[in-house]
Amino acid sequence: MTAAEFNKCVDEHSDNVYRFILKNIRDEEKARDIVQDTFEKLWVKADSVSYEKVRSYLFSAAYHTMIDAIRKEKKMKSLEEVDENPPSYQQSYKGLSDILDTALRRLPETQRSVLMLRDYEGYSYQEIGEITGLNESQVKVYIYRARVAMKNFIGSLETVL
Repeated sequence: MTAAEFNKCVDEHSDNVYRFILKNIRDEEKARDIVQDTFEKLWVKADSVSYEKVRSYLFSAAYHTMIDAIRKEKKMKSLEEVDENPPSYQQSYKGLSDILDTALRRLPETQRSVLMLRDYEGYSYQEIGEITGLNESQVKVYIYRARVAMKNFIGSLETVL
């Protein structure tokens, strides 16, 4: 991959990669760092990544970088930081988007990632498997479970509206 192709990749894919990471971790600063690390990895491997496969490489690298960051953050938390009895409050929603975001946050990490790759980014089951390292049937199962969990959380549309 040439420097011009790399710059074109940044222009074409950086927003999509950022949006994918941000939806998963909900922290703008960390999402920017992960996207920057992802493009740094692409630059280092620019000779071995073809321009035609760069989108798949970027999402795969971003996914794995995000997983590493989440694991690192979990290790850093101490027991004093965890509040065993969080304050209870009534959460009010501003719209359907808030409800969907809340439902997405409640999903396990893997289910959320595969669901977003499928429904938000439009990847095929096979491409999602390549990105996440899962086989195609596992991807289908995780997506199904994520959709069922979201449906159960949201309930019927009449109760939401």
